[in-house]
Amino acid sequence: MEFLNAKAQEIWEIISQWAVSPPFYAQLAAIFAAIGISWVISFILRNRFPLLSNEPQPGAFYNFRLLLFRTGDLIFPLLAILLLTISIDVVKQVMGQSWIITIALGIAIVFLLYSVFTRFIQSAIARMLAKWIVIPIAILHVLGWLDNVTAYLDTIYIHLGNIHLTLHAIIRTIIFGAILFWLGRVSNTIGTQAIRQRQTLDAGTREVLAKLFEITIVIAFFLLLLQIMGINLTALAVFGGALGVGLAFGLQQIAANFISGIIILLDRSITIGDYIELEDGRTGTLRELNMRYAILETFDGKDIMVPNEQFITTRYINWTHKNKRQRYSLEFSVSYKTDLDILFPIIRETVANHPKVLSGPDVPIEERPDAEIAGFGESGINILVEFWMEGIDDGVNRVGADLLHMIWKELMKNNIEIPYPQREVKILNS
Repeated sequence: MEFLNAKAQEIWEIISQWAVSPPFYAQLAAIFAAIGISWVISFILRNRFPLLSNEPQPGAFYNFRLLLFRTGDLIFPLLAILLLTISIDVVKQVMGQSWIITIALGIAIVFLLYSVFTRFIQSAIARMLAKWIVIPIAILHVLGWLDNVTAYLDTIYIHLGNIHLTLHAIIRTIIFGAILFWLGRVSNTIGTQAIRQRQTLDAGTREVLAKLFEITIVIAFFLLLLQIMGINLTALAVFGGALGVGLAFGLQQIAANFISGIIILLDRSITIGDYIELEDGRTGTLRELNMRYAILETFDGKDIMVPNEQFITTRYINWTHKNKRQRYSLEFSVSYKTDLDILFPIIRETVANHPKVLSGPDVPIEERPDAEIAGFGESGINILVEFWMEGIDDGVNRVGADLLHMIWKELMKNNIEIPYPQREVKILNS
């Protein structure tokens, strides 16, 4: 115990003597001078230029003005880092040491990184990476400890055949893998959105380019990750061949769906927005076409996940791929005493008055509304009504239901009877 007290007393005397030495005050003066000058210059710039001090309102060049406004918060830490870096060289030449300024420089760099991630990055994952990975690495680098830490981590390693993996490589892979994953997802989202917003290209071409861009991003970032791990790609040739054979048997359905998706995109048999009826009778509008499956959105708010292979190996009906115009039919019955020569013009005019039904002299005669006899029933005459319209008679279009209501009102107005089922019963033996 006495030894520890004596040692602590000795350290305290050294610190007390050093705290009143000229190098200590010189470094403190350099730190305060750098911070003071940086604050004054940033204050003058922010007040001189309104774009750096006043948050912009929506209007012309809004994104650019918003970027300048957010950059204004970085002026002070950038100037502080610059002046502290200069102070380190000057004070070290004059006083022989500058480690206090080095610590202040590390704090300034941490403050700069915190400002950048706070002002420019909205992703919670990216902020977490900055808080627990980027900033600690920056502190180690500024203090000069990063090389010693990485050298120590390189001494801990494992061998997997011809692959030499160190703890440093594993940690580096985890860190940069997370960063690459985030960057890949952001790049893929921005790239595919930019491609799909090109209205000069048709929908099929946009989807082909978007999927090729997505595949390129995945391959590029995977190869970058292997390089970061320090794995020689030639050493993976044999392992990759064996893995390929295993994947061919174990993941053949995934591979089939992937290849089917590429074929669909290239031959353009289906495109985004098509209304598709599957072989089992389910229908929906094609909303997404992914690498493994397609998504059909039904009118009742459900999503149908359809494997891409199904569009290659099974039959389906594409209602709107080549022609948005569709023909529909309605059936109803009238009594046998109805004058059909009066009925048919009424029905044709009623159907033609619907705003979504194609009608008029500019429409081909085969696409105009028509009414005809479908057959003779037990209780009345069956009438068939045919009409053409743009799109699908479902969802936002309720044309069939509207027409039945309109026809019913016209029948009531003209005293045309819709027959009830009738049966004639004869009693042979009273």
